[in-house]
Amino acid sequence: MLNRLSRPVAIAACAAPVVALLAVAGFAPLPFSVAQPGPTTNVLGKSDGKPVIDISGAPTRPTDGKLRAVTIVATGPDASVHLSDVLDGWFAENRAVMPRDAVYPSGDSTKEVEQHNQQEMKGSQDAATEAALSYLGKSSKDIKVDLQLGDVGGPSAGLLFSLGIIDMLDGDGSGGDLTGGKSIAGTGTIDAEGKVGPVGGVSLKVQAADRDGATVFLVPKAECSDAKASAPKSMKLISVSTLKGTMTALTNMEKGSGTVPEC
Repeated sequence: MLNRLSRPVAIAACAAPVVALLAVAGFAPLPFSVAQPGPTTNVLGKSDGKPVIDISGAPTRPTDGKLRAVTIVATGPDASVHLSDVLDGWFAENRAVMPRDAVYPSGDSTKEVEQHNQQEMKGSQDAATEAALSYLGKSSKDIKVDLQLGDVGGPSAGLLFSLGIIDMLDGDGSGGDLTGGKSIAGTGTIDAEGKVGPVGGVSLKVQAADRDGATVFLVPKAECSDAKASAPKSMKLISVSTLKGTMTALTNMEKGSGTVPEC
């Protein structure tokens, strides 16, 4: 004859496997990456003691203000992310939790990811140079541009590279700085025709820009809502989709006339 368990004993018996499962989940690595705001770099200045933009074959002009390329930092594909990390990331405004496969191709090692990001950075640099010189009506046969941004990889600095090249060669086109002396940050891929594309992680990048003193942020149009969610009210968010449109917005903002499309 089976004995009937008392209610407290029955509850304890049922809860034990759940507690054990939660304990295992707390220590087991999970398929997520945790990202947070990364460093920013003024592309008109230096990185690791070297100019970010080095131009030869044409005279360059001294620049004022800053054009800050922004980054995010994420746990690597080989890192162990646990339940406590995921919960902390979900409830923290300066962190984001994403499926690891959405950040890194499945199966890639840290070394393979670094190589992939460096290849994307090289392609982005070439496109940024071509887009900038084409905008200015100059030829890459006469002008050589070398770009470097330390160990940062990926294509998200493309727009800022193009703007930096233009500022160093031509400024705003009428003798002034493209930045108007401001600290301007931004993100966005760029192709050789000057089309600006989204990059992801914009809400965290806005936080990095604000932390480092930027007052204006250039946002790929498709990511305006993400930027607005985390940007302080004091930061001006400019919506961009092409290099030409970005140039027009910046010169209009500097002169205080014309249209400046905001998020």
